[in-house]
Amino acid sequence: MASFDISGSWVALVTPFKNGSLDLEALTTLIERQIEGGTTGLVILGTTGEAATVSEAEYELILSTAVKLAAGRCQIMAGTGSNSTKAAIDRTKLAAKLGAKYALVVTPYYNKPTPAGQIAHFKAVAEEGGLPVVLYNVPGRTGTNMLPETVATLAKIPGIIGIKEASGNLEQMGAIIAGTPADFTLLSGDDGLTMPAMAIGAKGVISVSANVVPAMVAQMVKAALSGDWPLAKEIHYKLRELNKMLFIESNPIPVKSALAQMGLIAEEYRLPLVPLQDKNRASLAKLLSQMGLIGK
Repeated sequence: MASFDISGSWVALVTPFKNGSLDLEALTTLIERQIEGGTTGLVILGTTGEAATVSEAEYELILSTAVKLAAGRCQIMAGTGSNSTKAAIDRTKLAAKLGAKYALVVTPYYNKPTPAGQIAHFKAVAEEGGLPVVLYNVPGRTGTNMLPETVATLAKIPGIIGIKEASGNLEQMGAIIAGTPADFTLLSGDDGLTMPAMAIGAKGVISVSANVVPAMVAQMVKAALSGDWPLAKEIHYKLRELNKMLFIESNPIPVKSALAQMGLIAEEYRLPLVPLQDKNRASLAKLLSQMGLIGK
């Protein structure tokens, strides 16, 4: 099997909307800002990208635009997961056709498959989808935790190359790293745990905070990968309050509010997501000001 390097700082990119439609001008600005900040790759249309509320035509337009803009300057991973295996395979085939390099495939939600069902699901996507698969474990969203022994089984399947692990459990991350081959990559799915996770063997992050501070997240990950733990720790603590604040309400509500306050996008969501509460917006604005990201 070919070797794939997905280590580094990945951003779970937001999808900017304006007046109900996609805002491709803002998307361009966001992507250029990520590349300039040293981001390794863009995760397009994951949870943070509000994939659940975009149409098929919008999905194609967003992903094709991102692929064209990245143009070899950074990697592209497309969210292709579904709680229907056939839908996940079809979406992965589409992402491959549009030029994505990897597929991020979430544990099936709502129907809550058993470990055997999870293995059958991911195996089918890896075999039929046409892209290397990065598993995505996020129990807080799906209602199901993918166990380390399940991941260990999946890691033996050709085409399954890594996992975005967002259980928030460092012990579980360690068990996954210990139970999978060296070329299987664990990426942190929790911004607040990126540096600790890398200390036990994670190779980077798929980050929400990188939407706001791409260069800081990229610098922290680069420092950890090179063994500069004092610098990684220093940046970890500088990011601590932001990492907490961006999850004060359901993601991506706070991060879109932050980007809007920074003048990068319109603060627009798709139902059932609604704008950030005023008290939380004020707290976020205070922090962004303290960090020098917006004027006082």
